[in-house]
Amino acid sequence: MAKLKVTLTRSLIGYPQDQRDTVKALGLKKTNSVVEKEDNPAIRGMLHKIEHLVTVEEINA
Repeated sequence: MAKLKVTLTRSLIGYPQDQRDTVKALGLKKTNSVVEKEDNPAIRGMLHKIEHLVTVEEINA
């Protein structure tokens, strides 16, 4: 199954609490932190909500 490499590229200052909670739920903490997640509809939905804060790369495993 494919994986997604997610990098937090923008600061969370000034963004709503629900977007901050979504970033935290993905496991991202500081700017430029990186996590790898399985590609599934739930994760895609979370990424869609915060697409202006992150960059996403697809990793074929």
